[in-house]
Amino acid sequence: MTNNKPKVIAISGVSGAGKTAAVKLLAKSFNCPYLLFDDHTDIHTYPQDMKRWLNNGANVSLIQTPKFVSALQALRSTNSSSFIFIEEPFGRERDSMSLLIDYVVLLDQPLELCLSRIIKRHTDNLTGDNSASLSSIANFLDKYQDHFREIYIKAANKVSLNCDLIISGNISIKDTENTISNWLKNHANQLETQVKKYRYL
Repeated sequence: MTNNKPKVIAISGVSGAGKTAAVKLLAKSFNCPYLLFDDHTDIHTYPQDMKRWLNNGANVSLIQTPKFVSALQALRSTNSSSFIFIEEPFGRERDSMSLLIDYVVLLDQPLELCLSRIIKRHTDNLTGDNSASLSSIANFLDKYQDHFREIYIKAANKVSLNCDLIISGNISIKDTENTISNWLKNHANQLETQVKKYRYL
């Protein structure tokens, strides 16, 4: 008997690694649903003092997204697609998500590239009061130098120890999507071959 539930594919990586774009492209390519991490966060998601959290061991299970967990559980139980693609920065490392994820793909992009994408994202969204927007960028960069960079490095290193595919280097989002698509198709073919062998035993 086969398990007809869709496979949950978590796309992980630091902020600016291209997770959202990759998830959307993959969902379109496979005609499957997707969920985005940032769509399910609120003021209670992150510890109030991230620097203290980092110094206390950076336990990612303290980053809580109950709405995300509920949405994924509901989608897994009702959807008949082959895959569900999710943006989950922390791979299998959060206790609330670990049992819901089948495969983890880590986008291991250079940190300077990720930072430039974050800054561009902010500048592309500049509105009327540019001084406030620029102040927000400056505030982020202060935190990046003080502790965000170390958080990103630790989180990515932790995910890398328990993931199924790592995509490294400065490659385009389209090439990233193609690499993941080909890996999933090959993996699915291998699983189908194993199932057929099992049926004939």
